[in-house]
Amino acid sequence: MRVGYMLMLASQHETLSDAQMFREEMRIAEMAEKWGYDAIWCPEHHFEDYSISVDNLQILSYLAGRTSTIKLGSAALILPWWNQPIRLAERVALLDALSGGRYILGFGRGLARREFETFGVPIEESRDRFDEMARMLLEAFDTGYIEGKGPHFPQVRTEIRPRLERDMKDRTYCVAMSPTSAQAIAEHDTRMMSFVQFEMEKLLPNIEIFRKEFVARHNRAAPPPLLVDDCFCSEDMGYAEEVVRKYLSAKYISILQHYEFLSDYHKELKGYEAYGESAKFLNDLGLEGAVEDYISHQAWGTPQAILDKLEGRRSIIGDYEWISICSFGGMPYDMVEKSADLLSKTVVPELKSWSPIEEVELV
Repeated sequence: MRVGYMLMLASQHETLSDAQMFREEMRIAEMAEKWGYDAIWCPEHHFEDYSISVDNLQILSYLAGRTSTIKLGSAALILPWWNQPIRLAERVALLDALSGGRYILGFGRGLARREFETFGVPIEESRDRFDEMARMLLEAFDTGYIEGKGPHFPQVRTEIRPRLERDMKDRTYCVAMSPTSAQAIAEHDTRMMSFVQFEMEKLLPNIEIFRKEFVARHNRAAPPPLLVDDCFCSEDMGYAEEVVRKYLSAKYISILQHYEFLSDYHKELKGYEAYGESAKFLNDLGLEGAVEDYISHQAWGTPQAILDKLEGRRSIIGDYEWISICSFGGMPYDMVEKSADLLSKTVVPELKSWSPIEEVELV
């Protein structure tokens, strides 16, 4: 089982500037290598405290210079927000060269209305823009040349420099949080990444859609999905619950605000209709109920409680890869470090020893 450490870079610390937050996050992220994680991951978000990971390629380049063996992944590059695929392809190739081939490619479509509006990109065009650019980039990383004939990103055939020393096959992921995305990303022969928000039974249909479409298009079994959790680890279950109720609640409220999930506008947007169902579910719960529901599905508690939760998922969705987010909601960094250190000593080694289980039956 592959296990990753993810930076969210949320600016929710009352006594720290943005710059101080970045330095603390980088200090702890460097430890992920000695802690035994397989990869460090970083998202792309803009303009709000929820996350100011404004350039994950630059952040990962910094971490490439501070580490030697751990892989470095984008979770993800939000393709519709990039106007020139060729520049993105060059930056990816450069990071891969500088890191010695340690980069893991990750694509996403984006969801927050404010980010689209600020970049001047119509959110209704996100699916078309994503599909067009994803095809261009994956072909570029496969052949060494980028070319585009679509309406959004026309591009004359051009060689990508620096040249990749090895292709991106088996190290490319796409975020899929809706049925349409799960189906669309299977076309691109990538791995599936999802952020845990609800119970596994709600996520399973998307995974099944991805698996079926992947088999139909590529005539082989789909790779295991990658799941992302908020995580806090302590030997004291009562203390862990106290911590997550304070800091994870703060994080989830920022998620609701950033994505405007309680506004219930997604159902009217082309390509985002499935989020309307999620918005209805959250509105029916109310703010307090939505926060409680989110907390209940994250991986936190004693080491054994976390392992039990993660093992329980395998009985529902089968094999998967896992990423832990250990810093959230303005949690003090001494607490983040202590939690992540305990996680690395007790949970990470056990997860990495898990053998693949029999493939789940597709329904």
